[in-house]
Amino acid sequence: MAKTATRGRRKAPARGKTKARSSGGGLLPWAVIGIAAIGGIVAHDHWKSIQPMLARQSTPITRDTAEPKPVVRKDAPPKQVALAAPTPKAAVPVPQSQPLPPAAIPTPMIPPIKAVPSPAPAAVSQTGTVAFGYCGQGAHINCVGDGGVFWYKGEKIVIADMASPVVDQARCDGERRVAFAAKSRLLALLNAGPFTMNAAGKAEPSGAPRVISRDGRSFGAQLINEGLARKPGAAGSAWCA
Repeated sequence: MAKTATRGRRKAPARGKTKARSSGGGLLPWAVIGIAAIGGIVAHDHWKSIQPMLARQSTPITRDTAEPKPVVRKDAPPKQVALAAPTPKAAVPVPQSQPLPPAAIPTPMIPPIKAVPSPAPAAVSQTGTVAFGYCGQGAHINCVGDGGVFWYKGEKIVIADMASPVVDQARCDGERRVAFAAKSRLLALLNAGPFTMNAAGKAEPSGAPRVISRDGRSFGAQLINEGLARKPGAAGSAWCA
């Protein structure tokens, strides 16, 4: 009887332990929920500082997923290598018979072309604007020799539309006076302003023939009208009476 009572008393504390265990197991879920709530509040308050950390950790993952690696198929056929096409052999020329020369082609007769004379070139015009003096013993550049001859830039000019007496060749005093007057008058005309020289023939050792004029009026015609010259080819005895 005594043993039975002791056994019943030992079993009583075991029931208390089970109640404590059952009460402890019921508090664990509530503790987890409370910790999660506190963590959510902290994360919400510090979200700006936590967001960059989460973005850095997620970047490598997205790169790996965004760039898929090519899948190598085991059953893919090997690459084919293009073989060079064989070069065709040059054809051996077959000997042929010697070709015949072509027949002569008749050429039409072309009539000879007659030479057409070209028109004579227009008279060359030149304008003089230098100052003149009387010619002396030195070089003749721009000077007057007599009533119908002068030098322009070293070239001897002979007035072609008149003839006047020469001082050194005068046959009488009257002709000599006319020669001096014609020489002086020509110097005055040349120094009066720009004048025009038109070619009247080819240059010769005696001088280049020119028609001298100003404003369309010939110097030779003026000297003839003034009695200091005559027309070319006229008799010269009028100055010696």
